[in-house]
Amino acid sequence: MIGEVSIGGVYIPSLLFLAVAAVVLTALLSRLLSVFGFYRLVAYRPLADIAFFLVLLGAIAWITARWGLRS
Repeated sequence: MIGEVSIGGVYIPSLLFLAVAAVVLTALLSRLLSVFGFYRLVAYRPLADIAFFLVLLGAIAWITARWGLRS
């Protein structure tokens, strides 16, 4: 993972792109889990969604950091 990305001379943190990807994946995962009835087992759904977001963000950051070491 690099520090920032330059788009038209504006530096944008790479963590912002990773967070957007994690939000999209969390939304897809949330829909999938609601179809299978997972949320009936959870006491507070927003807390579970935040936990899924943080886990996915950490996994995406870890994967991209490992890609950065290889190049």
